[in-house]
Amino acid sequence: MNWLNALSLWIVPMLLLTVIVHAALKKIPAYDSFVEGGKDGFQLAVSLIPYLVGMMVAISVFRESGAMELLLDAVEPVLVLIGVPADIVPLALIRPISGTGALGMMSDLIAEHGPDSFIGRLASTMQGSTDTTLYVLTIYFGAAGIKSIGDALKVGLFADAVGVAASILIVTLLFL
Repeated sequence: MNWLNALSLWIVPMLLLTVIVHAALKKIPAYDSFVEGGKDGFQLAVSLIPYLVGMMVAISVFRESGAMELLLDAVEPVLVLIGVPADIVPLALIRPISGTGALGMMSDLIAEHGPDSFIGRLASTMQGSTDTTLYVLTIYFGAAGIKSIGDALKVGLFADAVGVAASILIVTLLFL
């Protein structure tokens, strides 16, 4: 395992050295290219602000309006029948929208139930098995100017649903 630690310490410096050597061999001004890329990255970040604000407002309205509680009350009887704790539903719903919001919810679940509890393990597995689909589509498609996201949205949300179902199944099989 010592070789793995040594490799992890040297991989980033070696990658940087490789880029610098390649730029020198190709006579590319590496620093100027780096600065130009930084400018472009900053401009992109500024252009994404409206999409981020829109997403954060939508999340806040959904949570603060009471819609989350109404949805939980509606699905709780079904969840009880299949053995899924209702506490996990908000995480499953928020995860495709906001990684930070989902991380906060997961932290709250772990603080309340413990990291080794069924809910703690399920929340951790779900966090790692799903993605922030709506966030990714909003940000990246918005930055690229793509207006039609229908198929990507369907596939992304289907993948999230599979991740949630697989998390529930695997954690139930392994830890119950």
